[in-house]
Amino acid sequence: MPFTWPRHVGQVPNIHSHLRTFASQEAGERYWEESSTPLYVFGHGLSYASFEYTNLRADDLDVGGTGSVSVDVTNTSTRDADEVVQLYVHQRHGTSSRPGRELKGFARVAVPAGTTTTVTFPLGPDQLRYWSAATRDWVQDATTLDVWVGGSSAAELSTTVEVTGRRGEAGRSLPLPMPAQSD
Repeated sequence: MPFTWPRHVGQVPNIHSHLRTFASQEAGERYWEESSTPLYVFGHGLSYASFEYTNLRADDLDVGGTGSVSVDVTNTSTRDADEVVQLYVHQRHGTSSRPGRELKGFARVAVPAGTTTTVTFPLGPDQLRYWSAATRDWVQDATTLDVWVGGSSAAELSTTVEVTGRRGEAGRSLPLPMPAQSD
């Protein structure tokens, strides 16, 4: 699904880009009689085949630099199918508070039955820079990133990426200019 389907109308709006609690590990336990997690997460059921994600690898990078995240996607079913591979990122610390998971890339790939395809995403300033209300500027922080790849926002295959400061200045946040807009 290209949206999140709530369990109950009381969960609307279900905003995925921020947390409503400081205890994020307990975010699915807010209601007494039912789970507060979505009935169907973003990306659920986008294929008629089944896929397995393995061999997640990611490059560490410097602030302002670009690395990559790669994963092997295997079609474990008996039919050829397309899969929408999704990349999610969480920034552990930085200039401003960051969402629990943010969609930073996706790719629709055709995977024949029983075969494996490698999908690679770029990871750099275009994906990691954000507007900081604290500095009133676009920044990219030297930080640790949690990275997930899968077929939905509930992806479980994960790794970490270290983003270090320029010229070895770890822990530094740098304002980064936005690319010029063309008409």
